Amino acid sequence: MNKQIQNPNSQLDFLLQVLRTTHYSNNNPKVVYSLLQDNLDLLNDNCASVLHNWATTTLPSIVPEQAQNLAADIVNFSILIRKLPLGNQASNMEIAIAGYEVAAMVFTKEAFPQEWASVQNNLGIAYRNRIRGEKAENLEKAIGYYLAALRVCTRELYPDDWSMTQQNLGIVYRNRIRGEQAENLEAAIHCFQAALEVCTRQAFPQDWAMTQHNLGIAYSSRIRGKKSENLETAIRCFQTALEVRTREVNSQEWAMTQNNLGIAYYERTEEEKAENLEAAIRCFHAALAVYTREASPHQWAMLHNNLGNGYSNRICGEKAENLEIAIRHLKAALEVRTREVNSQEWATTQNNLGDTYRRRIKGEKLENLEIAIRHLKAALEVRTREAFPILYVEAQFNLGLAYQDAGQFSDAYNVFAAAIDTLESLRGEIVFGSAREEDKQKLAEKWNKVYELAVEVCLELEKPTKAIEYVERSKTRNLVELILNRDLQAIFPREIVRQLEQLQEEISTSQRQLQAATAKASTALTQHLSQLRQQRNELQNKYLPLGSGFQFDQLRVTLDQRTAIVELYVAINKFLVFIFTGQTQQPIVWQSEPKDLKQLMYWVAGYMGVYYEKKAHWQRRLSTRLHLLAKILHLEEIIQLIPDRCERLILIPHQYLHLFPLHALPVTEKSRLLDLFPQGVSYVPSCQLLQLAQRKKLPHFTSFFAVQNPTKDLDYTNIEVEIIQRYFDTTNVLKEEMATRETVDDISFTAAHCTHFSCHGYFHPNQPRQSSLILADAYLDTAPTETNPEQYLTLPDGKVLDLDKCLTLEKIFTLSLDQCRLVTLSACETGLIDFRNTSDEYIGLPSGFVYAGAASVVSSLWTVNDLSTAFLMIQFYQNLQKGLVVGLALNQAQLWLRDLTKGDLETWIEENQLPLKPAIRMNLRRRLYKLEDDAKPFQSPFYWAGFCAIGQ
Repeated sequence: MNKQIQNPNSQLDFLLQVLRTTHYSNNNPKVVYSLLQDNLDLLNDNCASVLHNWATTTLPSIVPEQAQNLAADIVNFSILIRKLPLGNQASNMEIAIAGYEVAAMVFTKEAFPQEWASVQNNLGIAYRNRIRGEKAENLEKAIGYYLAALRVCTRELYPDDWSMTQQNLGIVYRNRIRGEQAENLEAAIHCFQAALEVCTRQAFPQDWAMTQHNLGIAYSSRIRGKKSENLETAIRCFQTALEVRTREVNSQEWAMTQNNLGIAYYERTEEEKAENLEAAIRCFHAALAVYTREASPHQWAMLHNNLGNGYSNRICGEKAENLEIAIRHLKAALEVRTREVNSQEWATTQNNLGDTYRRRIKGEKLENLEIAIRHLKAALEVRTREAFPILYVEAQFNLGLAYQDAGQFSDAYNVFAAAIDTLESLRGEIVFGSAREEDKQKLAEKWNKVYELAVEVCLELEKPTKAIEYVERSKTRNLVELILNRDLQAIFPREIVRQLEQLQEEISTSQRQLQAATAKASTALTQHLSQLRQQRNELQNKYLPLGSGFQFDQLRVTLDQRTAIVELYVAINKFLVFIFTGQTQQPIVWQSEPKDLKQLMYWVAGYMGVYYEKKAHWQRRLSTRLHLLAKILHLEEIIQLIPDRCERLILIPHQYLHLFPLHALPVTEKSRLLDLFPQGVSYVPSCQLLQLAQRKKLPHFTSFFAVQNPTKDLDYTNIEVEIIQRYFDTTNVLKEEMATRETVDDISFTAAHCTHFSCHGYFHPNQPRQSSLILADAYLDTAPTETNPEQYLTLPDGKVLDLDKCLTLEKIFTLSLDQCRLVTLSACETGLIDFRNTSDEYIGLPSGFVYAGAASVVSSLWTVNDLSTAFLMIQFYQNLQKGLVVGLALNQAQLWLRDLTKGDLETWIEENQLPLKPAIRMNLRRRLYKLEDDAKPFQSPFYWAGFCAIGQ
C-alpha cells in the first residue's frame, strides 16, 4: 500500500476544518494557507478521493441552500489549493479538480448558468496546469471546458467573464500539443485579441497587462508571418505590459514578463545578435532577483534554465567560460526540476544541458560527448514522439549531433531517421487552414538541417542512395504534393483514386474534429489519424513513391542510357554533387572541401550584389564571373565522372544555384557545358518533379496563345511574336493594349499547346509570390494615395505597379494548362526564385506554370536584351518545328546566337522575312554598322545564356 495514504477519517476531519476556515475567513489566503502548511502531509492524491466521495454523498442529502453554500466553499477552497505554492503540486491540482467536479453537481448549467460557467472555467485552468495524466489529453479537456463556459458566458451577458475565459482559452491553444501548431497559435492570438476588446487598460489595467503579456508569448512562438516581425510585436507587447507591471507594485508579474521579454530578445534576429543576447541575460537576471529559490522554486529553476541557454549561446566574452557558466545554471535548475514533479521542464533542461556539454570546450571531448548523450537520452524518456513530437525532434536532433561528433555514425543515422520520420508525420498533419502551404514551408525551413545532417551521415556510412533520397525528401515538397493532388485522376488507376480520396476525406474530417476540440476521445482519434495517414502513404507509394516515400531506384529505371542527371546539394560545410544514369546502381558522389563552399558563398554574394546595384558592371564581367564559378564548382572534375556515352544532361540545382546559367559554364577556353551534350542540357527543380513531368504525354503542338508587348515599349517583341505565330495552326495573340489582366482572366488556356509571354517581368526577391508578368495598364502614372503593399509595388527604377493588373505568381497558380507542352516567358527575370528559403521550395514564376500544368517552362535568369531575345526565340521555335525537344531546341538556338556573325545575321533576317519597320531596321543597322562581317555581336553569355528550360 502507498505510504502516502492517510486514514480517510483523519483526512476528512481535516478537509471539513479547511472548508470551515475557508468559509469563515471569507476565502482569506493567509488564514487558509497557514492551516494547510501545518498539515501538508495530509494533502495527497488520497485527499482528492476523500473529498470526492464525501461531497458526492453529502451534497444530494442536504437542503438546496446548504448545498449551494457548501459547493461555493468547495470551489473557493479548490481555487486556493490550486494556487498553493507548498506541498506536492500534482496532488494539490488533483484535489482542486475533485472539488470543481463535485461543485458542478450543484451548480448545474440549467439552474445556475453563470456559476456553472465559472466552474467550467476553473476546471479548464486546473486541467491546463495538471501534472498527472497525459499532458496532451489534459490540454484537450481544458479546451473543452473553456468552450463549454463560453457557450453560456457570452460577451453580451457577461463581458468580464467572457474576456477572462478567452484569455484562458488562448493560453491553452498556445501550449496545445495536438492539432496543427501554426493553427493553434493563430487561435491563441485571436483569443487574446478578443479579450483585449473588453479588458482595456483604463478599466482593468492588471488584466490588460496580463493579456498583453500572453499575447507577447504567442507572437514569440508564432509560425505564420515573418519571424522577425512577430518577435518585434512580442517585444512591444511585453514592454507595454511592463508599463503597468512594475517591480514595486507587481513584483511577481513583473518578473515573469521580464523573463518572457528575455526569451524574445534571445530569439530576436532583426538587430545585432550579440546585443540581443546581452539584453536577454539582463532580463533573466532582473527576474531572478525576485524569484528566489525559497519563495518561488519553479520560477527560480526556469530562470536558471533560461540563463543557461543565454550563456550557452553568448557571443560576448570568452566562449569556453560562457559554456561553463551555462552548465552551472542548468545544473542549478535540475536541483528543483525533478522528473517526478516537473517531468516536462526536467526534460527541457536535460536537453539544454546535453547540447551545452556537446559544445563544451574545457575538459576531455569524448567525455563531454558521453555526458551530453546521457542527458539527451534522459530528455527523450519524457519527450516521446507520441506525447511531444516537436520536442522529440529537437532532442533527437541534438542527440544525433552528439553521436556524429563522437564518430558514432550508425547511431547518428538512426536518430536523424527517427527525427525525419516524425517531421514527415507532422507535415502530414498540416491540412487545416488557408495558410497550410506556408505552414509546411515554415516547418521545412526550421528543420531542414536535420535532412542535411542525415545526408552527411549517410555519406560517412557509404550509403549514397540513402543520401540522395534524403536530399529529395527535403526538396520542393509543397509543389510535388500540389501537383500530385491536382493530377490524381491522371496518375493513378480509378480504383486507387477512389480509395485515396476516401482516405483523404476521413483524414480531413478527423483533423477538423481534433483542431476544433470536438472529439470526445482525442487520444483514440489521434491514433486513428496516424493509421489513416499511414494507409494513404502506403497506397500512394505503391504506385508512385514521392515525398517521404521517394525511392532512387524508381527514378533510375526510367532513364535511358544516354541521359545523365547531375544533382547539386549545398550541405552544412561543403557542397555535394550526385551523378547518376539509368545504368548506375547507386549515385556517384563528389564532395567539395569546406573552403570551396566558402568561396562559392563569397562568389554568390558578389554576383548578386553587383547584379542588383551595378548592372552595367555585372554585364561586362559576366563571362569572367562564370569562369570563376566553373573553377569553384570543380566543373572539369565533375564532367570526368559522367559516362562518355551520355549525350543529354539534366541539372538539378539547389538553393541559390538555381539562379545561375550552369549550362553556360566554361569547360575549356573554347567550350561550354552545353557544347558537350549533343542532346541538350535542361533543368528540373527535383527528381520528384522530373518523375511527374515524365508522366505527361502531350503530343499536340498546333495551338498558340501569346501576350505581345503589353507596355508598348519593346519594339523587337512585336517581330518575335509575329514570326513565331506563323509556326502554329491556331493562334490567339493579345497585342499591346489588348493584353490587360481582365482580358487574360477571360482567356481559356485549356486548349493552348504553347503559351508565350513576350513582355516585361519582375521577380520580387522579398515577396516572391508578388513576382509578376507585367500586362497593359499595370504601370501607374501617379503614385497611389494609399500605399497598400498587397496591391502596389514600387520597382527599383521608381515605377509603381498595380499588382491587380499584373499576372502575379498567385494568379498563375490558378490557371489551367493541362494541354500545354510549353510555356515561354520571354521576359526579364522570369526564372529567378526565392533562394533564401532553406526548404528549397522553388518559389518563382516557373513553379506557378509547372503547377498549372505546363510540361516545360523556358524562363530567364536576368534582365534580358530585347533584340537578342527576339532572335533567340524565333530560332528556338524554328528548332521546335523540326521536332527537337524543348531543352535541345533552346540549347541549339543559344549556340546559334552565340556563334552568329554579322553577315550571317543579315542573311538570316532576309531569309526569314522579318517584318522590320523602317525605324527598327535603321536602329538595327546603327547597332551593327561598326562591326566587321565576321564579328559575333551576341557572343557574350549575357545575350544567349540567360534562358533555361525546366521540365520535360
